[in-house]
Amino acid sequence: MATTLFDDFSPISSKQWKQKIQFELDGADYNETVIWNSPEDIQVKPFYHRDEFSKAASVETKVTEFKICQNIFVYDIEKSIQRALNTIERGAESLRFTIENEKTNIQQLLESLPLENKIVYFNLNFISIDFVKQLDVIAIQKKSTFYCNLDPIGHLAKEGNWFTTPDKTNFETIELISKATSNISLLSVDLGLYQNAGATITQQIAYSLAHANEYLNRLPNVTKQIVFQVSVGTNYFFEIAKLRALRMLFKLIANEYNPELDCHLLVTPTKRNKTIYDYNVNMLRTTTECMSAILGGADSIANLPYDALYHKDNEFGDRIARNQLLVLKHESYFDKVDNPADGSYYIESLTMQLAEKSLALFKDIEANGGFLKLLNDGTIKKKIQESAAKEQDLFDAKKEILLGTNKYPNKDDKMKHDLELFPFVKIKPRKTLITPIIEKRLAEKLEQERLELE
Repeated sequence: MATTLFDDFSPISSKQWKQKIQFELDGADYNETVIWNSPEDIQVKPFYHRDEFSKAASVETKVTEFKICQNIFVYDIEKSIQRALNTIERGAESLRFTIENEKTNIQQLLESLPLENKIVYFNLNFISIDFVKQLDVIAIQKKSTFYCNLDPIGHLAKEGNWFTTPDKTNFETIELISKATSNISLLSVDLGLYQNAGATITQQIAYSLAHANEYLNRLPNVTKQIVFQVSVGTNYFFEIAKLRALRMLFKLIANEYNPELDCHLLVTPTKRNKTIYDYNVNMLRTTTECMSAILGGADSIANLPYDALYHKDNEFGDRIARNQLLVLKHESYFDKVDNPADGSYYIESLTMQLAEKSLALFKDIEANGGFLKLLNDGTIKKKIQESAAKEQDLFDAKKEILLGTNKYPNKDDKMKHDLELFPFVKIKPRKTLITPIIEKRLAEKLEQERLELE
């Protein structure tokens, strides 16, 4: 006769566990000692139990389908082609091209690449009807899925100005593009800007949803997926929950416009916690961040090379970044189970709490005139700055640790002669409509002080 292994054990309630922990604390206060309050004002408990579990998040994450993406900045066409061919041969399943100039010969760039059944993203620093129409035609020829990643609101937030377009506004131009194309997704939301500038997770979700809602309101004829370009930080379980909450809430909002509309998550590790000193630690940070991205349900992941802050694009850095994802996918079996976070009381609780707080903030934004209004009057920037300042204070006080930087630094580490890129906030004087949101790393001030002493 079959017996259940656990029949000999009586169930233990959460109350009993709490009493046991309180006893072991030997008089110390339970709430002050073992409960941690996150920047999102979420109380993280030492354990989660089924008798306190109320509701699971209604979100589906197809982890088995995530793609390994390679970033390519297009300057020299021939070099970009060779780099794309090389990365595809070495395991990249998707490509993200950053193109600054609408005169770039896109036909030449793509004609020799094996793109059949591949996803290709185009981050364009301009809006051009003719350029996107070319992409639309090539997508059919190549039997590929193209995402154009046009984000005029994100450009306004980051640069302080709209894209330059002849005669028409940015929204009118995108409306014209949507009528002239049929095989390419046009819109993107740069959530990474808010994360890298220091926004809390609740702010990141709410701002990106309000950002997307502006597009849904103004561009009713754009019916294909919206790409959310997300940056993930080092708070492992919170970042898993962030992606799940984002997907769940977008579906809730999109249902009011088009029930078939979905979001597509293109995820990259954050720059905010990366460092130029003890830079090899960046590989550890990006590995756990990529793990969060996978388990949270990213559709594609473009890893950040460990030396991206201070080195120009190089084959070694790219190979290491790509291999981190290849190891996770093919040797760590991260692509074997869909919805891996389901049933984890902790992650489910975080997902629901982040969703509730983010939805409340989203509603507040809409009640006060919408995202564009608050972006234009400086409210969004001010709120992000307040959150960033609190995190910076924790870092400066060594309560938020970056190993090798504000704890256990290697005093013999020298970087002054290894900087190919300027790794700090760049001041670019120009006339702008609004004050831009500035991305800034936590370690910048400390690193600048060290460089001066070398």
